[in-house]
Amino acid sequence: MCEVPPGRRAAVLLLGAVLSLGGCAEVHEATGIATQQDVFQIRQDMATTQQAAQRAKAEVDSLSTQIERRVREQAGENERQVTALTKQVESLTDTLTTLSARIEELGARLDTVGRQLRTVNPSLVPGGAPRAPGSVPPSPSPSTQAPASAPPMIAAPGPPTAPPSRPTTGSLQPQDIYQAAYIDFSKGSYSLAIAGFREFLRRYPDHELAGSAQYWIGEAYLSIARGFTDSAQGDRASESLEQAVQEFKKVLANYPRADKVPTALYKEALALIDLKQPALAQARLQYLVDNFPRAEETSLARERLSSLRGR
Repeated sequence: MCEVPPGRRAAVLLLGAVLSLGGCAEVHEATGIATQQDVFQIRQDMATTQQAAQRAKAEVDSLSTQIERRVREQAGENERQVTALTKQVESLTDTLTTLSARIEELGARLDTVGRQLRTVNPSLVPGGAPRAPGSVPPSPSPSTQAPASAPPMIAAPGPPTAPPSRPTTGSLQPQDIYQAAYIDFSKGSYSLAIAGFREFLRRYPDHELAGSAQYWIGEAYLSIARGFTDSAQGDRASESLEQAVQEFKKVLANYPRADKVPTALYKEALALIDLKQPALAQARLQYLVDNFPRAEETSLARERLSSLRGR
């Protein structure tokens, strides 16, 4: 083995140190590159997560807005329903009050009719005078009691008496029923008026006021339709208008000689106009003009015809 000179030995040692330092630098550089990649990956993941969080927050805000709007709409709808139901309850309460008052009025009339009946026809009570409830009827005296085999005696005619203001049959006169229904109509109690006029027609279909009663039924439905229109209840208004048309038609069909026929024709045409049926309205108006030239409604019918044809 040959001996290395001292100068050569120092050079070798220096070269080894340089190589050793180069290797350490390469290791440090490699370690630094790996750490930067990790940091970059972490930052990229963080940015993705932040974007997802922002999208989630936007969706939550949108859903919250929709929920609040839905809640407000539901509250508004519930409030409208409660208001409508409250109005219906108030209307039913008013109707019940009116019916109760009507029952009391009819009860008072019935009492009056009963008293008049007993006054006009005293033979209904023994002794010729009203007898208190629960009292015992007086027995006839021997001098006035007729034999069982004797024929009934005919009383001598007495002085004529004034006619009663109510019929002696215990029922109201036709004019009373008609007038009561008309009073209900005048007060705005249209449902009661319709019921009253229908009862009049049921009892007295051939009475001279039957045509007028039929007309007022149509007029009542027309007034009901106007009330629904004012309260923005279009569907119910249309139903009442259609019913009014049917009732007005019955005036001409069932009572062609009634005084209310021209008026019924004109009102029927107005209802048809409100129902957006101008062709049918023109036909009814033309029928009125052709068949009732002297009626008061004829001039109004001509004006309506001109207006409809000018559209």
